[in-house]
Amino acid sequence: MLSYRHAFHAGNHADVLKHFVLVELLRYFNRKDKPWWYIDTHAGAGCYALESEQAGKTAEFAGGIGRLWQRDDLPAQMRPYLDALAQFNPHGRLTFYPGSPAIAMTQLREQDRMRLFELHPADAALLAQTFAHDGDRVVVRKADGFAGLRGLLPPPTRRVVVLIDPPYEVKDDYRRVVDTVADAVKRFPGGTYAVWYPMLARAEARQLPERLAGLGADSWLDVRLAVSKPSRDGFGMFGSGLYIINPPWVLPETLEAVMPWLARNLGEEGSGAFDLEHHIE
Repeated sequence: MLSYRHAFHAGNHADVLKHFVLVELLRYFNRKDKPWWYIDTHAGAGCYALESEQAGKTAEFAGGIGRLWQRDDLPAQMRPYLDALAQFNPHGRLTFYPGSPAIAMTQLREQDRMRLFELHPADAALLAQTFAHDGDRVVVRKADGFAGLRGLLPPPTRRVVVLIDPPYEVKDDYRRVVDTVADAVKRFPGGTYAVWYPMLARAEARQLPERLAGLGADSWLDVRLAVSKPSRDGFGMFGSGLYIINPPWVLPETLEAVMPWLARNLGEEGSGAFDLEHHIE
């Protein structure tokens, strides 16, 4: 249950989609001076060395951020995401990839706060070390983020972005995601909740967006990026998606401009594709 380590997958196509959108969410929140909270239920280790043995073993970043780094034809809307990555690679060479909490940290202001959960002992220790210098704004907890989220809602600021990004190693993760989001929306209906999910052949993965839609949120957005066709044997992740409750009203326009480009440039052998659905009140 605790075997998943994101270091093997850092910077892949799923990270590109997830972190591009995360930057856009927090940039929107930064339009106002009022403070916000960022809560990450499965924060990982914080930052990943792409030349490490773990990252090098799979080299998934080569098919993700590796295809975008230092491109001169990026859509303008992607520049803030690449600027965030550049803070971890100041000399121009892509050697580090920031995880979700480190990405969020690039947008954090003095008045904002982060609450990070990680259950894996080794990753939790690395995460705490990464943010040890900023204990006033960032709290790291070695705990189950599904359960821990309950105690943080509603946040004192009444403005929050919650990222729910489990490894989906076990089938029960799918159920817990839906139950956690349902509970969170009841506790604080005004929060922005972003759920990352893998595109897999298994029924639980295919049904997850439908189950999230079944929660009945008034405002929602579902974006998916496929980078290959499903394998004949039914194994392997061929894309990923984000289901967002209470997304910024400007996000669909941004995604409509960026997703065709991402599908073309991250798709394998011309098989890239995307879907975008939304209803925002």
